[in-house]
Amino acid sequence: MMKKIGFLSFGHWSQAPYSATRSASDVLLQSIDLAVAAEELGADGAYFRVHHFARQLASPFPLLSAIGAKTSRIEIGTGVIDMRYENPLYMIEDAGAADLISGGRLQLGISRGSPEQVIDGWRHFGYAPAEGQSDADMGRRHAEVFLRLLNGEGFAQPNPNPMFPNPPGLLRLEPHSDGLRDRIWWGSASNATAVWAAQMGMNLQSSTLKADESGEPFHVQQAQQIRAYKEAWKAAGHTRAPRVSVSRSIFALMNQEDHDYFGRGDSSDHVGVIDNMRAVFGRSYSAEPEQLIEQLRADEAIAEADTLLLTVPNQLGVAYNVHVIEAILQHIAPALGWR
Repeated sequence: MMKKIGFLSFGHWSQAPYSATRSASDVLLQSIDLAVAAEELGADGAYFRVHHFARQLASPFPLLSAIGAKTSRIEIGTGVIDMRYENPLYMIEDAGAADLISGGRLQLGISRGSPEQVIDGWRHFGYAPAEGQSDADMGRRHAEVFLRLLNGEGFAQPNPNPMFPNPPGLLRLEPHSDGLRDRIWWGSASNATAVWAAQMGMNLQSSTLKADESGEPFHVQQAQQIRAYKEAWKAAGHTRAPRVSVSRSIFALMNQEDHDYFGRGDSSDHVGVIDNMRAVFGRSYSAEPEQLIEQLRADEAIAEADTLLLTVPNQLGVAYNVHVIEAILQHIAPALGWR
């Protein structure tokens, strides 16, 4: 299957001796440079993880807007924004602006989020679950408001004596970007939330971990999740075709530097507990190109997806990450029929 291939950066920075990103400024500016370089290579997407209270990227819209202004073709997105922390109305305005700046290239991944650096961090942002609900319920409630308002229908009663003339009828949030509603993705860790995402008309993002629901290998469970999503999408009667992305850590060992960094990579899945959920963590792929091609050919979930996001080691700097992406695009993707 032909695939869109992009990168996903967690945007780490640290003072570690090996780190090429020693400050937030380094990460932000290098993220822009990497997106520009990836577009020049022919990659299809530049995606960024969002974590609060951490030395990682946290405020995606200024970054996405800057990338949108400096590129012309590549999709720009998130994987994912934690909706427990978000004001859906303010987010509508930020997302609309970023999408218009980029010319309609925003692919916005949202979700309930993952365990964070602090206890109930969303409380510091002014949010709390309603009586009888969990923080996950709150995240989904914020997402539902966000999706509804993205349609652009007016809902606010206009002031009879406004500072500026109003159009007739109820007012919507501005700026509104037509088509953005179809480019919202839900990051799902379970089969049930993947089905919910399909029912809500969102695209699906599935990362390198998911709920361990059968004890089978990660890629097999993830493929089952994607099939359940596609079946639910069809049953919901949506008129457009859905999109599905999976994330993978993939490193083609092309030179000695690659071997030094990733030559001893762990090639097996791991099972652990995250947020009181038994989860299976997918393997990393690192091998010589011929071996890597055969390994990836057997990955059932990649076969089911139309978009592949390569997780990049952003602390190794722009030049090395360009090399990582280029190796996949030139030496691996064509052999697998992805390009």
